[in-house]
Amino acid sequence: MKLRRPRSSRRFRPADSAQQMVGGFLLAGPFVVTEEVWDLAGNMSLLQTLATVGVVFGIGYATLYKADTKRDQESERNIAGVPLRFLSLMAVSFGSAAILAVLFDAPDTFLESADTNREMVLVTFKTVSLSSVFSVVGAATADSLFSR
Repeated sequence: MKLRRPRSSRRFRPADSAQQMVGGFLLAGPFVVTEEVWDLAGNMSLLQTLATVGVVFGIGYATLYKADTKRDQESERNIAGVPLRFLSLMAVSFGSAAILAVLFDAPDTFLESADTNREMVLVTFKTVSLSSVFSVVGAATADSLFSR
């Protein structure tokens, strides 16, 4: 007779990604369509942008595994040693900001004076990283509040 380990109620499910998406899109939207955010991103250096990406990762990790003491990172399913829940959170955080930016045609609207496509892509990346700071808060909060 084979004994099964009881299923954890905190196990990552597709519904958790859906909850992350709701929170991520909810908080990314207002920032992706704001001219001031695009101006701010346009003036950021590449180092500031990479630091912002690091902040997004830090907020996401801290919210999932430090603020929520009931969640055990070690018991979660991993891909290459990284928890699937965390990978999903990062994909949702950056993805929701990128999708909304493209969907709302924000780069063409706010970067009319961009000299090259390269410049447009770079500023869009910076804006997505900046908007993801807020998106990750919404996505991680929704994941923590609504996961069982």
